[in-house]
Amino acid sequence: MNFLAGVDEVGRGSIAGPVTAAAVILRNTSTINGLNDSKALSSHKRQELDSLIKEESISWNIAFISATKIDQINILQASLLAMKRAVEGLDFEPDKVLVDGLYKPDLSNPSEAIVKGDTKHESIMAASIIAKVARDKHMINLHKKYPHYGFVHHKGYPTKFHLNALELYGPCKEHRKSFRPLRDKIY
Repeated sequence: MNFLAGVDEVGRGSIAGPVTAAAVILRNTSTINGLNDSKALSSHKRQELDSLIKEESISWNIAFISATKIDQINILQASLLAMKRAVEGLDFEPDKVLVDGLYKPDLSNPSEAIVKGDTKHESIMAASIIAKVARDKHMINLHKKYPHYGFVHHKGYPTKFHLNALELYGPCKEHRKSFRPLRDKIY
């Protein structure tokens, strides 16, 4: 049996919270209806598929890289590190890794970067979905700790509400200080 892992990340454009990557090895016989790029699905549909993917996959893993680490190494390197950790945490060694995007992490496994892979390969779609669900849950938990930023609503992305909250309260430790508009301000 060949183990083909799909890998994707979410949260690159956020100004707060971690970047999150997932790796998924689907069964060759798996038929999960409704798989798509996570951005094309409703929150409810992602939740449904998240459970199915985890039940129907051979292995899956999720990795988070903190805002602090993102600020230290930059978002591209943090995304690649999250993807590498997601793959390395799988229960089975993949024979090949398909990565969404232009870049692929430094892996010992054969791998291929595929632009718009999250619209072409089911294993990448599955990774996109479980990464998004995991990151959203993480941001909802951060909202409980930092309610005045509204993370439950925008998940750390730079909405008008979020930017106004930054003006009022300044950043918290979950904000990426190397990202605009944070890096342009002195807090």
